[in-house]
Amino acid sequence: MLAAQPPGATSAVTAKTSTAESPPAAILATMKRVADWQLAHPTGSNYDSGEQGWMYCALYAGIMALDEIAGTPKYRDAMIAMGAKFKWEPAPRPYHADDQCISQIYLALYLKRPDPVMLRPTKARFDFILAHPVNSDLRMGVSGEQRRWSWCDALFMAPPAWIRLYQATGDHRYLDFMDKEWWATSDFLYDRNDHLFFRDSSYFDKREANGAKLFWSRGNGWVMAGLARVLPLLPADHPHRKLYEQQFKEMAARVASLQQPDGLWHPSLLDPGSFPLKETSGSGFFTFALAWGINSGLLDRTAYEPVVRRAWNALVECVTLEGKLEHVQPVAADPKAFDPGHTEVFGTGAFLLAGREIYRLAS
Repeated sequence: MLAAQPPGATSAVTAKTSTAESPPAAILATMKRVADWQLAHPTGSNYDSGEQGWMYCALYAGIMALDEIAGTPKYRDAMIAMGAKFKWEPAPRPYHADDQCISQIYLALYLKRPDPVMLRPTKARFDFILAHPVNSDLRMGVSGEQRRWSWCDALFMAPPAWIRLYQATGDHRYLDFMDKEWWATSDFLYDRNDHLFFRDSSYFDKREANGAKLFWSRGNGWVMAGLARVLPLLPADHPHRKLYEQQFKEMAARVASLQQPDGLWHPSLLDPGSFPLKETSGSGFFTFALAWGINSGLLDRTAYEPVVRRAWNALVECVTLEGKLEHVQPVAADPKAFDPGHTEVFGTGAFLLAGREIYRLAS
């Protein structure tokens, strides 16, 4: 699956300076301002399954992260109201990872306050998948490829739901399915030389203007965030745990080395000059994952803390006084130019996930 690789060092750019440390109260206040603005302005694109789909799932994951430290029930109450609105049903497409994403929110709520109503629809959906497995080709453009996790974003969308259902039920079938499909996708899309993921098979032979391979920032952010949401729930004695940890460390070292002087990551990881734009969704997911890695003890704090502090300060600079997070690349599958004032709900979700880990780091 993965060849042994030592973790790398941080970027020379980030090692030169250390950013000022924000106190926990300031971090939490910024998170609340961003969450409150977003909840009052549901501005996500009407894409796929709308408020039941993957875009909003990322926001909801961030809201749940904020709930852990907010000191008020308003954010969890908002998520309970959302679940009740959709009758705790996954989005419509049975096999599509994007439509399984919202189940991780339902299950996170269930694990805090168990109610069978929250659990039943997701369990029925996932039991159907287990009873009717598909073994379609992972190559894009073949029949049924999106019935499996054939694009890297899927590793944020589906695996955290499957492992939460395992946690909720104790049924190893859900964990085994998640593990099998994770490594099928990883073996297919993970570049073991660059320690980054191709978005999908259609990008294997594409190159950037500078001749480098095309590795999309947000796509790799989705993967690292997926790892950071799976590893806390993966049993310590799981036979593949070391492989997940190794992949996380490999990606962390590579991503840290690609941080730009502005503290963020540009849409194209290996050709940042072609798209010299701040981009806060991929950067938010990277900041979340790297900060989680420090907090969990997987990453060396001395090496990685300057990276995450610079990144967090840069993210906060992209928040308006009202709480709108800007510089979010719209829905895409690869690097694109975009309006710097643009926002999307998944960008806010990434910001809130990052904020929770930065809060823990500061505390």
